[in-house]
Amino acid sequence: GRLFWRVMACGRRSRDRKRQVILFILCVCVCQSGAETLRYSLPEEMERDSFVANIAKDLGVPLSQVVARKARVVSEGNEQLFRLNQNTGVLTAKESLDREEICPQSDTCTLVFKIFFENPLQLIRGEVEVRDVNDNSPVFPEKEMVLEILETASPGSRFPLESAQDKDVGINGLQNYSLGPNPHFSLAIGTGKDGVKYLELVLQRQLDREEQGELNLLLTATDGGSPPRSGTAQVRIVVLDANDNIPAFEREIFEVRLAENSPLEQLVVRVAAVDPDEGSNGEVHYVFTQTSERSRQLFQLNPSTGEIRVAGKLDFEEAKSHKMVVKATDGGGLSAHCKVQVEVLDVNDNAPEIALTSLTASIPEDAPPRTVVALFTAPPNTVVALFNVRDRDSGDNGRTTCELTGEQPFRITLLAADAYALVTSETLDREQVEEYNVTVRARDEGSPSLSTSKTLLVRLLDVNDNAPTFTQAIYTMVMSENEPAGRSLGRLSATDPDAGENARVRYSLVPPPTGSLAAASFVSVDAESGTVRNLRPLDYEKVRAFEVTVRAADGGSPPLSAQAVLRVVVRDQNDNAPVLLHPQPDSSAAGELVPRWAPSGYLVAKVVAVDADAGQNAWLSYELAKATEPGLFRVGLHSGEVRTARAVTERDAARQRLIVLVRDRGQPPRSATATLAVALVDDFSDAFHQLGHDPAGGQQPQVAEEEMLTTYLIASLCCVSSLFLLSVLVLTANTICKARVRAELPPPSPSCYADGDFAGVGVGSTGTLSPAYRYEMCLTSGSGRSEFQFLRPILP
Repeated sequence: GRLFWRVMACGRRSRDRKRQVILFILCVCVCQSGAETLRYSLPEEMERDSFVANIAKDLGVPLSQVVARKARVVSEGNEQLFRLNQNTGVLTAKESLDREEICPQSDTCTLVFKIFFENPLQLIRGEVEVRDVNDNSPVFPEKEMVLEILETASPGSRFPLESAQDKDVGINGLQNYSLGPNPHFSLAIGTGKDGVKYLELVLQRQLDREEQGELNLLLTATDGGSPPRSGTAQVRIVVLDANDNIPAFEREIFEVRLAENSPLEQLVVRVAAVDPDEGSNGEVHYVFTQTSERSRQLFQLNPSTGEIRVAGKLDFEEAKSHKMVVKATDGGGLSAHCKVQVEVLDVNDNAPEIALTSLTASIPEDAPPRTVVALFTAPPNTVVALFNVRDRDSGDNGRTTCELTGEQPFRITLLAADAYALVTSETLDREQVEEYNVTVRARDEGSPSLSTSKTLLVRLLDVNDNAPTFTQAIYTMVMSENEPAGRSLGRLSATDPDAGENARVRYSLVPPPTGSLAAASFVSVDAESGTVRNLRPLDYEKVRAFEVTVRAADGGSPPLSAQAVLRVVVRDQNDNAPVLLHPQPDSSAAGELVPRWAPSGYLVAKVVAVDADAGQNAWLSYELAKATEPGLFRVGLHSGEVRTARAVTERDAARQRLIVLVRDRGQPPRSATATLAVALVDDFSDAFHQLGHDPAGGQQPQVAEEEMLTTYLIASLCCVSSLFLLSVLVLTANTICKARVRAELPPPSPSCYADGDFAGVGVGSTGTLSPAYRYEMCLTSGSGRSEFQFLRPILP
């Protein structure tokens, strides 16, 4: 590692020799990947994520290079026991390590791992020795051991006892035994050729069954830990009557070789002990003693014949040998022991194991070839996965080869003896294929050959290379005027073929240019759902439609976006009543003159009204709501023209009052009323008498009085302004003054005026008086000049 950085420093100083330095570095890395081995040790039962070593410091690699080269640690076997923090370079244990579980039949426990560096690829082997701690107490196979001893046994006789088992090793393993104080027995501890301690009870003083038929002793096993742990068992001595012969085996040790695929019930060996005694004292029974629980599960001992047969599935990879002790006991309680050693032979019964050690996580689309990357939209020669192939068999049975099945855009590259890399062979695109099921097959060289396959699910991670797309270029939505704020008008929709955050579309309004209509203040768009809502009520008469620009942006970095036009059309509501233009609703009742000779269909007046709404809400219809003579007049439904429905007769009242109802077609409909005063005159000289004061009586007509009363009543109820009241007072005073002046004049002579004098008035049968004017006529009998006021408009 230090050599690597020195060479890099030299490369910075001499730029012209950069290529030579890089080639040299690659050579050094390849050499070191196979030669360097890191060795560490740690005690078992440490807490999770306990510190093991600082890999970056031990290798002399800066932390920046650990991150850049994506260093990772891989343990041998299927279980990953260690974790490497790339930011600190510290190697920690993923879980608490139990030496007895990891290495149950080994005095030393060494865990092998590999450190993988990328760009360039480098493998460093490491070993961690798990040191034993004293976490297990000695345990006897039985809490109570029963020995039957003849009373004739001489002092110095030895009786084997069950040894205690301690899962710990070394000094933490079983070290010593002690026996409770008693007058008859002592304890002898010996060590066999295989280094296993055996235990014997030594008779120190002659037993006497008649004196004491049974003895209870406390046996204690102690290990060498600090503090030491211990286990106890009760030894019950049953004193028997004399039996002077003990069983004898033909050999002390029986050695057997057995294939691991041996079937159940296959005979392993027959151990036989001979006892020359007769009767029950010569009947020998066999049992296992000082034998591990696993061996008792794999082998079965016939208690009568001494035959040992296979009782379980032997596995060379689990245990290469098994050691058992057989105890032969006659009917008198005397016993002898022999050892049975079974060597397990390997056969090709294990298929190769494929252990996936790493998968890539992301890669930029512009990554150069042969880059260890993580995104699967990658160029060719990209390392996708690293995996190990291991066969637990030995020899040719454990040699393996690796290959891919089917046509896939990948290939396998051999990195080391048992390490392979899965590399892309062509460019991948997530939008075309989102994931691949890559099947790797490993085959050994045994006879017959065994193989195994493993399918790797390779998911392609997305990059933000697609912008959102609106389903429509222009969205048209409709809202009603006066609609309260917060109502949903519709929903925008944009899609993005990317995945994850890159496909998460958020909507927003594009700010309008300065000086334009602030339409963005009329509506809002929900950023997540695209739902469009109005922000305030709108008036159709002011805003009938508007457009805003909507942007859809994804969550990528940098984000990509698209725009669409949102057009909102305001739908009219019937919120405006018809407005009368003629006659004006705030003026006194309009006066119209109709000659008594007027025929049916004579045009009396025309009611003109407008509606600020649109569509059928502005379609107006006219009807006669009330009249003095209901059958005398009719109103055009759509024109508003008031015409005579029949010819005027002498019996019709001279003064007629009409109320015309103007109604639109909205739902619900709105309406207004216009009031018309019609005077039926024989001659236009009577017009003043019908619509004004009577010159003879000097009093105001009844119609004028009703209009004045209505005017004052409306003024009092509605609290009109003082200016309007003043105008009414002035108008009243002016009318009174004119009436007095006219009263002083002689009555007008009807014969003084010919028909030609009224040609401009147009009161003939055609009935073409303009409905936009109020008419006043003042007719006097002068010497040659008459005052005639004609066509004074009622509108400004």
